Amino acid sequence: MTKDKSKVFLFIDDEPVPIAELDTPIVFDLDTKKIADGEHVLTIVSQSPSGKEGIKKIQFTVANGPSIKVEGLKNKDLVDGTLSLMINAYDKGNQKSFLINGSETPQTIPFWIWIIIILFIGWAVYYEITSYNIQ
Repeated sequence: MTKDKSKVFLFIDDEPVPIAELDTPIVFDLDTKKIADGEHVLTIVSQSPSGKEGIKKIQFTVANGPSIKVEGLKNKDLVDGTLSLMINAYDKGNQKSFLINGSETPQTIPFWIWIIIILFIGWAVYYEITSYNIQ
């Protein structure tokens, strides 16, 4: 260990053993595939050559598993009766090639789109009727 460089210790969540002990400056690749999906905290403890310490905490969420999309039920909805749910789960692939099959979740058309379509068709019919009366 050189005495003219600061050291950093990287901790995930409340683990007592650091995942890395590094001399600065350094570029570190954090492999999130080795961490469970969910919310985590990366704690970086620095130690200067003079012995002083600093700390920085960074919250992050790991989502390496398949992405899950649900239509028909939202978080904390108040529901009654039978619900029709559309559920899709798809993987991100290996990040070196794009995975098309199953990567898009089909969605229903929002009601405001239907209103715009109906208004447009109504206007078109009205325009056609009034344009024939003028001639």
